[in-house]
Amino acid sequence: MVKGETVMLDMLQTALDYIKHDDNRKLLSWIGGILVAVVTASWAIFKYRKGKSTSNQPGNQISHSSGVAFGNEMGPGGTFIFVGPDATIGNTASFPPEQLAALVKAATESPTEALTRHLTDTDSNLLELAKELGVHESAITGMLQILGEKEVSCELLPTRLTEIAYRYKGLLQQLQTLQSDDPEVERLRSEAVRSLEHGDYDQADVLLSQAQGIDTAALDAQQKALDTRKFSVAQTLAARGALEAGRLNYRQAADHYAEASTTVPPNSREHWAYLLAEADATFDYGNDFGDNQALREAIDLLRKSLDLRPRENYPQDWAMTQHALGNTLSILGGRESETGILKEAVAAFNAALQVRTRERAPMDWAATQNKLGNALRVLGGRESDTGHLEEAVAAYRAALQERTRERVPLKWATTQNDLGNALRALGEREPDTGHLEEAVAAYRAALQERTRERVPLDWAATQKNLGNALVKLGERKSDTGYLEEAVVAYRAALQERTRERVPLDWATTQNKLGNALRVLGGRESDTGHLEEAVAAYRAALQERTRERVPLDWAATQNNLGNALRVLGERESDTKHLEEAVAAYRAALQERTRKRVPLDWAATQNSLGNALVRLGERKSDTERLEQAVAAFRNALQEWTRERVPLDWATTQNNLGNALVRLGEREPDTEHLEEAVIAYRATLQEWTCERVPLDWALTQNNLGTALQSLGERESDSELLEEAVVAYRAALRERTRERVPLDWALTQNNLGAVLATLGERESDTRLLEEAEVAFRAALQERTRERVPLKWAMTQNNLGTVLATIGERKVDTRLLEEAVVAYRAALQERTRERVPLEWAATQNNLGTALRVLGEWKSDSELLEEAMVAYRTALQECPRDRVPLDWAAIQNNLGTVLRVLAEQKSDTGRLEEAIATYCTALQERTRERVPLDWAETQCNMGKALAVLGELKADKMVLEKAASTLQAAIEIFSTVVNVPLLERTNNNLAYVETLLNKI
Repeated sequence: MVKGETVMLDMLQTALDYIKHDDNRKLLSWIGGILVAVVTASWAIFKYRKGKSTSNQPGNQISHSSGVAFGNEMGPGGTFIFVGPDATIGNTASFPPEQLAALVKAATESPTEALTRHLTDTDSNLLELAKELGVHESAITGMLQILGEKEVSCELLPTRLTEIAYRYKGLLQQLQTLQSDDPEVERLRSEAVRSLEHGDYDQADVLLSQAQGIDTAALDAQQKALDTRKFSVAQTLAARGALEAGRLNYRQAADHYAEASTTVPPNSREHWAYLLAEADATFDYGNDFGDNQALREAIDLLRKSLDLRPRENYPQDWAMTQHALGNTLSILGGRESETGILKEAVAAFNAALQVRTRERAPMDWAATQNKLGNALRVLGGRESDTGHLEEAVAAYRAALQERTRERVPLKWATTQNDLGNALRALGEREPDTGHLEEAVAAYRAALQERTRERVPLDWAATQKNLGNALVKLGERKSDTGYLEEAVVAYRAALQERTRERVPLDWATTQNKLGNALRVLGGRESDTGHLEEAVAAYRAALQERTRERVPLDWAATQNNLGNALRVLGERESDTKHLEEAVAAYRAALQERTRKRVPLDWAATQNSLGNALVRLGERKSDTERLEQAVAAFRNALQEWTRERVPLDWATTQNNLGNALVRLGEREPDTEHLEEAVIAYRATLQEWTCERVPLDWALTQNNLGTALQSLGERESDSELLEEAVVAYRAALRERTRERVPLDWALTQNNLGAVLATLGERESDTRLLEEAEVAFRAALQERTRERVPLKWAMTQNNLGTVLATIGERKVDTRLLEEAVVAYRAALQERTRERVPLEWAATQNNLGTALRVLGEWKSDSELLEEAMVAYRTALQECPRDRVPLDWAAIQNNLGTVLRVLAEQKSDTGRLEEAIATYCTALQERTRERVPLDWAETQCNMGKALAVLGELKADKMVLEKAASTLQAAIEIFSTVVNVPLLERTNNNLAYVETLLNKI
């Protein structure tokens, strides 16, 4: 019905608009005149012919009652032209110009009635002229007066009189053809005709003006009624728009508002208001459904609205529109990779503040300050420095000067909530927790007014934000108290953010709860909280569907991938890691580079991390290469110029992937690239700007240098690694970040142990022991059981090495204790690969002890430990680890064989070494290959000696010489010395045979 009414009203409005214009009215008059002229011309011809046959008959008289002369035709524009035989009347009339001049003078100077009487009584020629002109004799005086008033020259009087007469007749004809539904208009027009018949033009004009006034008033009334109905239609359309918006049908709502804006008069305030409503509905669609094009459409509508309400004429409306424009630009800018749109948003808010001053409109000023803070906060999140974040905090605090708790408690709470968001973002950039703690205080302040009873959903929103800040604090602290508080806050929010009431907000909070549980689970030995995190993310995905909110769906898929990745790191199989990769790839279906380039880059970065973990489990390097590709993809959008800190994050992660890849390859190219990546990271992650991130990268740089130094047997690189770890410890203090401090202490211990193995004394090995024991002060079994177990394992290794160096069985026994302690948390069920690594190390300590004590029972325990380790380190999963354990198993078999002169076991040992060499190739891991060659050479020597077999001894010699070729190229005195001793012994045996 509304649409039909609109069409009819539009048609009526079109007709009224048409007849308002003079040219259109003239055209209609012309068309009407043609119709009249056709009839009158026919009648004139008829009269003319009839007149010829009757003109000489007596009794013909001039009719004094006729007011219309036929024979005229209306021309274009409503004027009359002369047609027929009457058109010949002019200067040929029998009335000379001089006589007309006298009559004009008399008509101008004498009263009309006297003149008329004089003319009627005395001048039969003038009466004949009236007859020829076809006008009433009383009209002649009026025509003469017109000639006199216009001072027409004497010679033109006949022509002008004839012209006036014919115009007069045309006018009478036109008036007699007019019709009106209004009787008063009809009466006035009739009276006007009579006035004209008596030559009273002035009175006729007065009467016609009155008729026009009646019609104009009626037309105005109709226009008013039409306008009223149009406004009613527009209001109904707007109501329908609000209804559709309430059903989240934003596109349909925008269509209704658009139609409403075209129904009301253009440039009216209502037209502007409906355009704003259309822009608002379009914004809601773009905001809720991740449609950036819709946001751009909203921006275009708002800019069009600005043109309708210029600042000089409508300053408040202009400022309101600038405010709305800033808000829309702010949301779009948050999704785009460039910061230009965010800067436009800031400019729009600042423009609004030129009108919305604190003195003129304090509450509007405060509202815009608050929104300005939001835009500055997002902009600041993209930049390396904290300038815009600090401006955001200032904007929020400015808003709070007017948005006081006493005056507008709920708006005060809103700004406190937003202030908390900015403080949290600032706190994430800084080494201390001051701003994070201020953020928590701001959220708690907001909750004083945002109570569950008064505004339950706002209360829930702030509980969620409080949880976010507590998670960040918890990541900085060694205990889990803040993380547990965050979980409590999120679960509180879910009491009001129910799935039934606000399904999407419920899903958002489930997503955030998953984040807190994931971080908490990362601190614990069991996987309970990690599994809860996965459950929370999957719950969120029930409402955050790809169809409804594609970008939010993608964000949750990304977070689910994070939780699955951490779970996968704890398990022996790769199921959860592969699920993580699948989740990230699902997220990338919506998080495209074109739509949300920065989010796309974030997921590429997360995908790279998962692929690194998978690659560590696989024998080939395909996944690691995919990880490198993912990180390089991320860097296409996370550029140093655009998002320097995110760029640095990805450079750091790229370095991690390159280290893992480099550890698998014979050359050092990727390890060297890793060092470059970490050093690139340090260009943005400076100690002054982000000291803790700087320390993280120093730690990782140390790891890369350590791997490179071990590969090249380059003590200088190992010493650089020590420098990097010690640098990291300047910021990673025990007081500030105890667990990160402990991690770097652990890594420092590892590189010192490696360096110590290269030297004859035990000073560096003892420093390594000190570092490991320091790490265990924070890496307690209760707090971080798996990391405690890692350091126990490393401590065991350095104790075993010192024990071997000093031939001290006490230290070896301490090493066995350390390994067995590690295995209490490093269980096969929880972390099978780490469990296998410690079983391998335990086997080595038991082997050395058994060899020293000639205790076959200890040697048998060592053999069991190695074979146990191989159950979780198969060749297809971790080929190099599998080969290392095969090498160690060969060694224990050799020692047992030597003790019992058992050639069978010697041959088994040699076969085991050969198995190890299938993966420990000279091309891939030359030092490890040389070590196994050395061990096999010794086994061959013992077998050759027992069998007195020259061929076996010669093979032993060639095997040892091959190992020496590798050892002599690197600085590794103990291995080289031992291999040379073994070769000398073989040569002695050969000389005896």
